[in-house]
Amino acid sequence: MLRPWRLDDATSLQTAFTVSGDLAAQVGAIELSTVARCESFITENLAPATVSRQNFAISLDGVAVGNVGVGSMEHRHGTGWVYYWVSAEARGQGLATLALASIADWAFTEQGLHRLELGHRTNNPASCRVATTAGFAAEGIERQKLKYGTERFDVETHARLRTDPRPPVRLLSTITF
Repeated sequence: MLRPWRLDDATSLQTAFTVSGDLAAQVGAIELSTVARCESFITENLAPATVSRQNFAISLDGVAVGNVGVGSMEHRHGTGWVYYWVSAEARGQGLATLALASIADWAFTEQGLHRLELGHRTNNPASCRVATTAGFAAEGIERQKLKYGTERFDVETHARLRTDPRPPVRLLSTITF
């Protein structure tokens, strides 16, 4: 299920970032080692929906195990940028794919968007599989777009249009704000 982030998700968020060492760098080198910091991050970044951004907790048996969202929503042009992450212990179950396909459906139907884009490091084939299985077509490589530490990474950009065929995956129920 996709649902809004809540303050009582702080412990789950802390666990995800403790167990999944790669998440902090991917989300912007944030430090979420305490419940208090996680509560602040939820309040300031994950929970508030705006006209241009909305995040959903990926909930498995009531526990937040990931995030999926749409940012940079530009309603004039009908575009947005989607992003997702799943904690290490919840990976390999197809949750990221289901969440991505579901948020795309939500963005097309509830937000009226026409084009969604995403990007992943080219050295992350699992994220590429998530994107393609959720119906996002690869569009090209952006060379050395990201920098983590001292290393630069190429990014493959994918996009899905409202008019593209729906992927053959079930959608997660979405509880909106």
